[in-house]
Amino acid sequence: SRDHTQNFLDCVKTRKETVAPAEIGHRSISVGLLGEIAMLTESKLRWDPDREVFRNNEKANRLLSRPMRSPWHI
Repeated sequence: SRDHTQNFLDCVKTRKETVAPAEIGHRSISVGLLGEIAMLTESKLRWDPDREVFRNNEKANRLLSRPMRSPWHI
C-alpha cells in the first residue's frame, strides 16, 4: 500500500481488514523494543512470545510498559 493512513481510514468506514494487519505490526516492532530493553538492562534475555514477558528478568519485564497518567487506567 502506498497510503497506509488512507487504507486505515477506509477500513474504519467499511470494516474491512487493513492491508497491514495489526498483529503483524505488533510483532514487527516488538523485535526492536526487545532489543532496546536488552541493551538497557545489559542482559541476555529469554522472551516468551505467547505470554509476552521475559522468562528470566523481572527488571526487564518492568520496562515493557509505563505507568499510566491519571485518569487513565486499565
